[in-house]
Amino acid sequence: MRVAIAGAGNVGRSIAQELIENGHQVTLIERQPTMLRPERVPDAEWVLADACELTNLEEAELANRDVVVAATGDDKVNLVVSLLAKTEFAVPRVVARINRAENEWLFTEQWGVDVAVSKPRVMAALVEEAVTVGDLVRLMTFRQGEANLVEITLPTSAPYVGHPLREVPLPRDAALVAILRGKRVLVPSPDDPIEAGDELIFVCTAEVEDSVRTVVLGPDSVERTRKACGDPRPAVTRPGPGASGGRAGGAGSPDAPSRP
Repeated sequence: MRVAIAGAGNVGRSIAQELIENGHQVTLIERQPTMLRPERVPDAEWVLADACELTNLEEAELANRDVVVAATGDDKVNLVVSLLAKTEFAVPRVVARINRAENEWLFTEQWGVDVAVSKPRVMAALVEEAVTVGDLVRLMTFRQGEANLVEITLPTSAPYVGHPLREVPLPRDAALVAILRGKRVLVPSPDDPIEAGDELIFVCTAEVEDSVRTVVLGPDSVERTRKACGDPRPAVTRPGPGASGGRAGGAGSPDAPSRP
């Protein structure tokens, strides 16, 4: 996925680094020369330009971006960038940073904003939500990166669609904590079947994220994700210790069978 971020301050760089680590292509647009610090995010493309100028956005090829993030510290700038991205370049998804709570009412579809939010990590997750079906999206990190809150939206091809949770052999250090189904929030229980379109919310360590993805989405899902994001590296999936390690529905499942 190709993402352009207007604003290369702490917030913009944080979002960029998060997305790059997940295999996306990122361009940072910054108008202040003193803020142009490519060494901070060396894998991003850096552009010195005013993102409020239409010609600059044309040169940055905004029309070819999947997502634009307006992440500057100025709400007026973020609104202008959002409006230009949506109306002039028809960018499919526009995520905007809100700096002052009293301005929140302005960040609407009328200004080209699809999603408005203030937390950098949540912003990165909302950028990735555009491709969330059939992939794992990291929403939040706990305890300095030792554990993460992650989301997977089930495609119809997921191997355990229609199966009860007790049959899903989650790895150790992974727990399913909620299921979002339509407008409902469900507390998982072992006998609940999972359905296509369900948003599964897990807490797991970073080391087992690939294993969770593999179990829930299928053995080739890690490789598919890397290829879709243009990452040439081969996938390295850490095998989970089996069904005895994970938790589904708030309870351990030591006797959960593997799917035939």
